[in-house]
Amino acid sequence: MVYDLLIIGGSAGGASAAVYAARRGLNFAVIAKDFGGEVALSGDVDNWLGIQHTTGIELAQQFTEHMKSYKPILIEGVLVSTIEKRDDGVFAVTADDGVVHEARAVILATGVHSRELGVPGEKEYRLKGVSYCTVCDGPVFSGRETVTIGGGNSALESALMMADIATHVTVLNKNSAFKGESVLVEKLKQKKNVDIIYNAMTTGITGDGAFANGVTYQDATGVEHTISMSGAFVHIGQIPNASMVPASCEKDAAGYVKINLDCATSVPGLFAAGDVTNHAHKQIIIAAGMGATAALSAVQYLNRI
Repeated sequence: MVYDLLIIGGSAGGASAAVYAARRGLNFAVIAKDFGGEVALSGDVDNWLGIQHTTGIELAQQFTEHMKSYKPILIEGVLVSTIEKRDDGVFAVTADDGVVHEARAVILATGVHSRELGVPGEKEYRLKGVSYCTVCDGPVFSGRETVTIGGGNSALESALMMADIATHVTVLNKNSAFKGESVLVEKLKQKKNVDIIYNAMTTGITGDGAFANGVTYQDATGVEHTISMSGAFVHIGQIPNASMVPASCEKDAAGYVKINLDCATSVPGLFAAGDVTNHAHKQIIIAAGMGATAALSAVQYLNRI
């Protein structure tokens, strides 16, 4: 079977694209490792228009239920390895289970994943004291000492959240100043249970074999220190999930897929939506809108070929 459209990704952008594709009567399928994605990792959501308060998990469930109400073909539990456009104009989308799916158009809505420190102990203690989502895991460390690693907005927001949960928070910033918003920096500096250490290069995560219990770092002079803690929250940036796109698909310096106002990439028939793109703002409501745009643009493309 050659689909009209393949949608890769099951979070806000992918689910929105699926709803619009279904309403336009396209023969399409959605491929995703799981449905919900980054939306499900959000905590309280107070900026989804029309709903004053919800949670990421609840919103992700609503997205998935809405999408499934149109009874699309869902290919769940696999990741996409490669996307190739053949000479006949058909896209060959290969999943990590070896199955090749074919379509005349593709929408990439695969989001991002957290950047890792790459230090000893990090992988060993992932989800055993090392977390990349403060909103998800922060409440577990109520009344304990924690460390936040990073210097941007996400790190600042992490430290601010943990200052209200943990007994003490240490922030390790490898630079001499924060790169995040000044209002967040000032709020953090006012927290009496927060220590900020600049020029601190994280070198490792220590533990007792079962759970993490410390973070090691080098100061500006090269001297190594250890901070005792129960939880370490790593917020040093994100990496777009775009390794599968064709080599001819243009990306920016950070690896995000370049798109135009129609969510079209440099490869005709390949569209992209949400956090995987070079759009400046990474928000749930924006990703959903981009998914709708990508689906409508895909319809226009299909009508022309």
